[in-house]
This record gives sequence, structure tokens and C-alpha cells, in this order.
Amino acid sequence: MKKFSPVLIALLGIIVGALAVTTYNTYRQKKHYYNVQYGDWRKLNLILDQVDKNYVDTVNNEEVTEAAIVAALAALDPHSVYMPPVEFSEAETDLAGNFDGIGIQFNVPNDTATVIEVIPGGPSEKAGLLQGDRILKVDDKVIAGVGFPQDSMVRRMKGPAGSKVKITVGRGKETIPFDITRGKIPVHCVDAAFMANDTTGYIKLSKFSKTTFSEVNAAAVKLLAQGMKKLILDLRDNSGGYFDQALLLSDMFLEKGDEIVYMQGLHRKKDEYKADGKGILKNVSLMVLINESTASSSEIFAGAMQDNDRGTIIGRRSFGKGLVQEPLYFSDGSGVRLTVARFYTPSGRCIQKPYSDDYRYDIYKRYSAGEMYDADSIKVDTSAVYKTVGGRTVYGGGGIIPDIFVPVDTTRATNYYIACNKKATQMRFSSAMFDKYKGTISGIENFDELNRALDKMDIPAKFREYASRVDGITCSAQEWKESEEYMLPQLRALIGRYSRLGDNAFYKMYLGVDTTIKKAIESD
Repeated sequence: MKKFSPVLIALLGIIVGALAVTTYNTYRQKKHYYNVQYGDWRKLNLILDQVDKNYVDTVNNEEVTEAAIVAALAALDPHSVYMPPVEFSEAETDLAGNFDGIGIQFNVPNDTATVIEVIPGGPSEKAGLLQGDRILKVDDKVIAGVGFPQDSMVRRMKGPAGSKVKITVGRGKETIPFDITRGKIPVHCVDAAFMANDTTGYIKLSKFSKTTFSEVNAAAVKLLAQGMKKLILDLRDNSGGYFDQALLLSDMFLEKGDEIVYMQGLHRKKDEYKADGKGILKNVSLMVLINESTASSSEIFAGAMQDNDRGTIIGRRSFGKGLVQEPLYFSDGSGVRLTVARFYTPSGRCIQKPYSDDYRYDIYKRYSAGEMYDADSIKVDTSAVYKTVGGRTVYGGGGIIPDIFVPVDTTRATNYYIACNKKATQMRFSSAMFDKYKGTISGIENFDELNRALDKMDIPAKFREYASRVDGITCSAQEWKESEEYMLPQLRALIGRYSRLGDNAFYKMYLGVDTTIKKAIESD
């Protein structure tokens, strides 16, 4: 190959350099600097305007706008979010206290939706659906035995009140179609309410919906009539909801003038909320159960009870979501939940935990740090010291730290229990037992009768046989002995849920093995 002379190489370098400079200078001559003013969002508007006028291809304005909204809100805090129409509608419906649908509760053992409860007075009851029916088709869509997603089942059954849907069920050996006209279905937030013993009532509250106060009040009236002197209010896994319902619930327990909460933000002046002293539970001893999934309105209530020395908080540190969010509604059905202030307990503690890069993994961090197993591992901000009304010391740092700590119980997690859990053997077994004893279980209305019926079923032997035959899971006599104390109440609870007692049976049968409830019953 012929070599280039040094002179030629130098000449080529000069030419290429000149071209590069010429290109750069041409760019410089056309460059225009836009005046950037962050205070009025000018830079963002300029970029979108230039995209609209000069982008090389056709722009999907809706897609770009929504992406920009999501990105902008993500730079604020973890809870200021944009929700598209379907997601926003579902979020609103979940807290509204009712929805449009057919009025059933179901679970999905063995890849088939099985009716657990037919809501009294609802469209399904009027049409003739029964507890234990297997839902095979919704309109012409087969949903049984085909791996159909549970959330898609719900969407197909829901629909505007007045619209019709055909539900085809399997009942014994028969296949029966029902034409159902959808209606307004009440959504309950009190999952269970009963007397745990002669003087102790128990209420399980799943969320703060529009009907929370009225439901808790109605449940409390019944429990008071049965001799309740002490109440266990279970807020574990309650992610919150409507702020006004947290105020009304707190008001049931506090004296007139007791502070419940206050809120404050850059554009929101300090706003304090106090009790009116008219509540019906002011003289009832109170135990509040919380855990790492107790959040928002639940934390407002727990904080108010703790700071006023009104109740004992039992469990594990709550989630730590103390942000005031206002919804913004758009004409296309979408919406934004925008954080406008923070919530503070009466003593001045900010409920909101600090933001961090791994904020979404906070619960995992608690496990890895040992906080779920040892009270000494709880993240306490010792620089944020506050006092309750009675002078007790409480700490800030985010979330509500319980007065009595109850660790996650891992002692019962035997290999047999874990293997059954992985295949949902317990749930499918309970469904099979209901099929066999349907005539007995479905008519039971009181706990004593239910316990007598369950005692006659020889559940331990039948379950071990079922697990071995259906799922290939076996255990030795010793393994069953180690697992039975926890698994047997679980099995009885799942079967009992098919009775007319519903979730009351489910939760009551767990009392004996729920370490947090046991601690609450034992506490004064």
C-alpha cells in the first residue's frame, strides 16, 4: 500500500479542521438563546412549544403531555401522583362507600371464582345467586379454569347501574345462567365486629371510606349493648382514606377541646382540629392495633389517641404517610393527587417519614435492619422528642411508634405450612369442605353452633389427606404437630367464613393465634 507523505497528511488535517470550524460557526450563527424563567415554568413551556413546532415527526400531544406530568410530579414527593381515567375512577370508587356492580364477594380457589357472600338486597340475591356458586362465564366470556386474572373478572362484573350482565354459574352438577341488572352496591369498611370475650369488643377497620364513622358507630352501639367495656380497634393494613372520617372517628373517644391533628404547608396556614366531646366511646378502654402498613388517616387516629393518652398503641411502627393531598379533576376523567401540606400529631410530631432515594423500599429496609423482630431496632429520631398530654415521651422521625411492640411471628412457619401456602392449599380445601357440608354450614348464624359443626368434621385428617392427594404435600406426625397450632385455626376460619357469620367468623377464629390481639386482650 502506498504511503501518504507527511505534507499530504498535514494538508488533509487542515482541510478537515476547516470544515469542522465552518460547521460549528454556522451553528453558532443560527443559535438563539431563549430567556429562561423557572418561576413561571417558562422553560418547560418553551420546550413543549418547540417540540410542537419543530419536531421531525408527528407528535402525540396526549402521550407527551401525560409523560411530562408524571415526570414533573415524580420530582416533588412520592405521593403526588397523576392517575389516568381508569385508575383514578377505581381509586375514587374504593373510598366512595358504594360502587355499581352485581353484589357478590368471591375468592378464586382452583382457578374458579367461588361466591363467598351474596350481599343482602343486592342484584345477585334478587336474581338467585347463592353462596358457593362457581362462576363459569360472564356474558359469553369463559373465566373458569383458564387462568383468567381476578382483577379482569371484577371489571367484567362491574358496570353502570341499570346495565345488564349474564352470569353463568356451576351449582353442583347443574350449569345455570342468570340475567342480572347491575345496581348500587354498598362497600363496607368494617370487616368484622364482635365480642372477643365478655367485656372486650373487637372491630376490624379496613379503610377510611365515606361510611367509616357511621359503620363504626353502628358496630359500637351493638357492642356496648353486649357489655363492651374495652375495645380493640384493629387498624393493621389500613392504608387510610378520607380525612374527615379520621376526625369523626377520633371524636368518638376524646373529650371536648382535645386536639386531634393539625396541618400546615407553604401555601396552607396552620389548621387545627379539636374534638367536640360528644362521642359515645369516651369511657371505653381503647387498644389500637397498627403495623407497617397502617398509613395516612389511620396514623392520624393512632397519633391522636397516643398523644392524648387516650389509648394504648400495640404492634409495629406505622408506615409514615402524613401528607395532605388534594385531588384535581380533569374533564377526561383523569386526575392528580397533589400534596399541599403535612399532618402533625397534637404533640407536634410530623407523621410523614423522610423522603429518600429508596423510599419505596422502606419496608424491606425495616426487615433487613431487624425492626420487625426487635423493638430496639426501631428507627427512632432521638433528636425529635415530644410529650403527650400526660407527660410521656414520644418520638418523631415518621410514623407512629407503638407503646407495646409485637414482633412478626416466624416461629410457626414450618416447611409444611410454607409449602401449603405456596399452593393456596388451605383456601382450596375450605372450598371443597363447603361443597361437602354446604347444607350444614350455610345456615349457621352463631359461633357456638359453628364451632360444634367444625368439631365434627375431623378437619386435621381431612386436610392432610387433601394436601397429599391434590397437591402432593405430605408431612410426618411431628411436622403436623408443629404446624397444627397455627394451621387448624386458619382452616376453621376459612371454612367458617362460608357461614352466615362471614368475616366475623374468619377473624374471631384467628384470635387465639394472633399474637397482637392476644397482647391487646392481656393489656389493661
